[in-house]
Amino acid sequence: MPRRPTKSNPSTKSKPSSRSVATVAVTRVAIIGGGKGGTALIEIFTDDPLVRVVGLAETRARTRGVQLAQRLKIPVRKDYRDFLDNKDVDLVIDVTGNPEVEQELLKIHAPNLAIIGGASAKFMWQLVEARIRATTEIETTLTRYQSLFQLYVKEESEGAVNDERTRIACEIHDGLVQTLVGSNLKLERCRELVRTEPNKCLTMLNQTKGQLKDAIQEARQVVYNLRPGHYDNLDLVSALSNYLKSFEAEQKIRTAFKSTGAQSHLDPKTKVFVFRMVQEALHNVAKHAKASEVHVEIISQKKFLSTTITDNGTGFDVQMESNNPEKWDHFGLQGMMERARMLAGEVRWESQRGKGTSVTIHIPI
Repeated sequence: MPRRPTKSNPSTKSKPSSRSVATVAVTRVAIIGGGKGGTALIEIFTDDPLVRVVGLAETRARTRGVQLAQRLKIPVRKDYRDFLDNKDVDLVIDVTGNPEVEQELLKIHAPNLAIIGGASAKFMWQLVEARIRATTEIETTLTRYQSLFQLYVKEESEGAVNDERTRIACEIHDGLVQTLVGSNLKLERCRELVRTEPNKCLTMLNQTKGQLKDAIQEARQVVYNLRPGHYDNLDLVSALSNYLKSFEAEQKIRTAFKSTGAQSHLDPKTKVFVFRMVQEALHNVAKHAKASEVHVEIISQKKFLSTTITDNGTGFDVQMESNNPEKWDHFGLQGMMERARMLAGEVRWESQRGKGTSVTIHIPI
């Protein structure tokens, strides 16, 4: 597009410089035609810092171009000739497709005014319109993918919640419910023996008392597992330290805990998800590993958080078990992988039969 020449003072000597400074003038454009082409040109030129639309010529008052010009406070004229003698116009673009207007413009010979019309103008606004259309399609596609991603995250979150509910349900069914059922059967038996064999009944009542005490402890543990601390203010180190103490007392498995680095830069979601993954790993140690001790180590740095859970249990064949979806899900390993993936991280298992298991959770920050 043409630019107005910058006037220079002949009496001023230019100084040599390693960097030249250029003044870029804004091109002032008048558009003839407020239809499809004129509208496209106004839309693209509005966001261009090097172009300013100073007028629109259109005889029809209800075209999109006129409405857009009025909204942008661009002067609208019915006669395009008003722009031809205007010194504040650098470029006139005719997109009417009207042969009479094109012929009239060919007769104009103004040294400071450039005119684009006919096939050139049509090609110009078609390119501009194609650019606008492509931009709109990209925005639409991005919006669609954003919606799909939000739906995916929602489904993944709901899946993680369902996995958590399933795990808790299994804990309650395998532990608390079985204990209560056994206690109920013993109480029924005591009712039958209370008159005929009181000593045997007393022994059974003492056993039932012990079972109920265990049931209360299991119920407390389930509640604790559900809520390790307030979501926003969870201190990961403190929560894991307290959980390991409770785990050691309940499962009779020695624990060791080591933490390196600060966690002030961790967001609440990361801390809670890591806590749940460690919890799941320890649950597997208690249920399947037959271990006598377990070590948990957290390394927190600026760019990553690494957590390792190592036991001295029986171990397992990672490759074989990973090919068995039922066992993989039963051990809760799928849920751990989903949680790590939602944090853009990963979980790795290293294990051999008879040599224990090591679980490493790596989360980028």
